[in-house]
Amino acid sequence: MSFAERLQELIGQESVSGFARRVELSEALIRKYLKGSEPSLAKANQIAMKANCSLEWLATGCGYLYRQAEVVDMKAYQIAYESVMSAPLPEGDQLTHRQIITAYQYLRATKKSDGYLDQHGMKRLLSTISK
Repeated sequence: MSFAERLQELIGQESVSGFARRVELSEALIRKYLKGSEPSLAKANQIAMKANCSLEWLATGCGYLYRQAEVVDMKAYQIAYESVMSAPLPEGDQLTHRQIITAYQYLRATKKSDGYLDQHGMKRLLSTISK
């Protein structure tokens, strides 16, 4: 898959102009990349950061489309859960809690300025987490 094809996949159903605004590059430049031009490392990194995409995937096609969620400090989460719920974290349920945290982090990181939350993208990310 070429850079242009990966970029098109990243843009998805969003308009090119909307995507360009989101990644803070000109629409003409994004269209140039879609026609086969390769960006500089700085521009590719800007696209990756603004679109919450893995730079490795965008540049090479290897790795994950979306950046992985932050590592969860389960001890801190357990203390927070127990404080809020006034009950211990259920045994053997840590994977479910990691999935909830990952889903939240993804939605928070990819929230659009109009308030749109990418539930489809969140589900794709969750499908990469082992059950």
